[in-house]
Amino acid sequence: MNESRFGFEITAADGRARVGTMTTPHGTVATPAFMAVGTQGAIKGVTHRDLEEAGSQILLSNTYHLYLRPGDDLIARRGGLHRFIGWSRPILTDSGGYQVFSLAARRTVDETGALFKSHLDGSSHLLTPEKAADIQAQLGSDIAMVLDECLAYPATPEAVRESMARTARWAARARARQLQIRAGQASGVLATNPGQAQFGIVQGGVFPDLRRESAMRTVEVGFEGYAIGGLSVGEPIPAMYEVVEATTPHLPADRPRYLMGVGTPSDLVESVARGVDLFDCVLPTRNARNGQLFTSQGRLNIGNARYAEDDRPPDPECGCYTCRTCSRAYLRHLFGAGEINASTLNTLHNLHFYLDTMVRIRKAIEFGRFESFRQSFLERQSRRPAETDPGQ
Repeated sequence: MNESRFGFEITAADGRARVGTMTTPHGTVATPAFMAVGTQGAIKGVTHRDLEEAGSQILLSNTYHLYLRPGDDLIARRGGLHRFIGWSRPILTDSGGYQVFSLAARRTVDETGALFKSHLDGSSHLLTPEKAADIQAQLGSDIAMVLDECLAYPATPEAVRESMARTARWAARARARQLQIRAGQASGVLATNPGQAQFGIVQGGVFPDLRRESAMRTVEVGFEGYAIGGLSVGEPIPAMYEVVEATTPHLPADRPRYLMGVGTPSDLVESVARGVDLFDCVLPTRNARNGQLFTSQGRLNIGNARYAEDDRPPDPECGCYTCRTCSRAYLRHLFGAGEINASTLNTLHNLHFYLDTMVRIRKAIEFGRFESFRQSFLERQSRRPAETDPGQ
């Protein structure tokens, strides 16, 4: 088979904001969409049943971690990642590049790929564009990302140009390898999802000219979708918005656009306004474990003493299980006591808030009210805690 079973159709637009339907071998995804991050094939603190009830359409899993443990060969023998983890809806896998490049002293990069030492046992591994494609074919995700090089901020224009050009060359190699896999010409690779799509990644730091060049070179290779990478790595938020603003016009309008690793609820809304369709971020789950809840009135740090006798739900406007059944006082008690349930309940709420925000974004676009929704949402999210909790 030489074609993926992947499609994308824009069904509504309001300015640069779009609503679409992304079709994959494991179901459709209404976009704009948010992907919860399941590093090891699981979202920390919650079950797949919880995710389905919250409306999660698609998950992200981490190629680097699954390659090292339990191994892509084992997962392929089990029938692929969907079957292995018991998730029947779409999955996107990253290439492992960000994790490798975050290892710093543990890796070296050249034209061949990235040589790194495992954080688990110190063993050496060479991750090439071809190897990343092979691993993801065995995992059988619906969307596989190409291997790219991600630089930390700040970086010189010269370093960013060199890295961007290498990413473009790696993209061409990754695409060639995936086409070999689809054609059944990749010896030793057990592809568990013949309909797998592949997304290219645009790099270029905070330099608009390099982003344009990267987009052009990546689009020339030809992918089912395109991602904007190398952001949320320390650059100022306005700079991130400027990069997204400058990049999306250079990506095909009929393909999904994915902003990698971003971000806060406000970042999602602002990026949708700039033409982005797909997001992932660890913030809703990581911050939940640290006691921070995202609400319709801004962020709420549940460990604060002001909530010790607060009988209100975390967010009176939210209909999630946590807000229907738990008070702020109880959640503060669980968090302070170190109960596992604190992480679970907080995560349930944060994921529901993110996913519900995407639903409301899609509805606002469909009804031509996105700009008014955007302004109202950003105003509420920017409120200080004293304004969020009057009289506390």
